[in-house]
Amino acid sequence: MAPGIAERFRSGQFVAVAVGGEHSGMLLRRPFAIHDVKPDYGGTVEFLFAVRGAGTAWLAERRSRDLLDVVGPLGRPFPLPRDPVNCVLVGGGSGCAPLFPLAHSLRRRGCRVDFVLGAASADRVCSAITARRVAETATFTTDDGSFGVRGRVTDPLGQVIEEARSDVVYACGPMAMLRAATAVADQHGIPTQVSVEETMACGTGICMTCVIPIVGEDGITRMVRSCVDGPVFRGEQVRFDDVGTIPFDALGAPGWKAQGDGDRAADREAG
Repeated sequence: MAPGIAERFRSGQFVAVAVGGEHSGMLLRRPFAIHDVKPDYGGTVEFLFAVRGAGTAWLAERRSRDLLDVVGPLGRPFPLPRDPVNCVLVGGGSGCAPLFPLAHSLRRRGCRVDFVLGAASADRVCSAITARRVAETATFTTDDGSFGVRGRVTDPLGQVIEEARSDVVYACGPMAMLRAATAVADQHGIPTQVSVEETMACGTGICMTCVIPIVGEDGITRMVRSCVDGPVFRGEQVRFDDVGTIPFDALGAPGWKAQGDGDRAADREAG
């Protein structure tokens, strides 16, 4: 139980969990999106994860009443619409975890919710029964066709947007999926809110390992930290093709010049 986290949590935030035990050499925490909280039951916090290394393997071996060192809630949550609108929620694999508390928050505001969830196979589809119960419609895709429609999660997205007359897309999953979801939403003229899955070593903005290029309202690209400036961003502001690099035109990048600096330099040379 973590009553402090459960009380302060908002949809889209995450926790950073220490793994390996007190004498472990695994010093870095692992970030996990919060799937559900239950403040009324002593403050329980649920998160989903897949075993991908020594840290998550250790975590999978924990049992009821084992103690975990958890920090949270961290990050900026999903922005919620002021008025009731139609929302389609798109998630891939275990990355769909933060979409479920978001769905409940949207429904409480009178919004229509439609789910489009994808996974590699049927056994990896996330909370299908809950999705069907919470949403107006729930569409599922799997890579191998073992559940729902065969293909990528973004394949049926355009049709769902049209049939539901969606006003906004909320997406969470791998970067390639977020890029594709943003592109589909842009084709239909609606905005996207994406929760990025970047490697976070500290979760508190100190280590700078989770920076991604974001275009600001002023048109200038800045390298921002996913853990504190995100993990939720406007999809159209994320430079997906440049994730993992520092674009040459990003603020502070080598050779970067503010708009007009080149003209002023040319004037000085001419003078």
